Amino acid sequence: MRCEEVELQLAEAADGSEIVDRSVLSHIDHCLRCQAEAVQYRKLLKVLRNLRTQVIEPAPGLLAEVLAGIESAGERRAIRSMLTGRRAAYVGGIAVAGSAAAAGALLLAKRRRGLKLAS
Repeated sequence: MRCEEVELQLAEAADGSEIVDRSVLSHIDHCLRCQAEAVQYRKLLKVLRNLRTQVIEPAPGLLAEVLAGIESAGERRAIRSMLTGRRAAYVGGIAVAGSAAAAGALLLAKRRRGLKLAS
């Protein structure tokens, strides 16, 4: 078996999520090049797992900027809808209400996370 044939299966062999053919495993056991490649895959998987646990805090004022952007977009949409008819106004109102609900959910989630961290 050649390294080129094993390349596609190295990622599967590295994390153990897929059943890999014995001939592939045997090749990896005897080939330094493929062993090094498998080590790189394992390192990458470890880094990706660590990223799952990290929480990135948004920059101060980001939430206010997002809400202001949503509000101005809603206002522009409402003005356009007045010009194009009532049906478009209803759609714009629904969009603004949905955006406000999403922003409220984000704020609530942030507060809950802050409470959990403080405990």
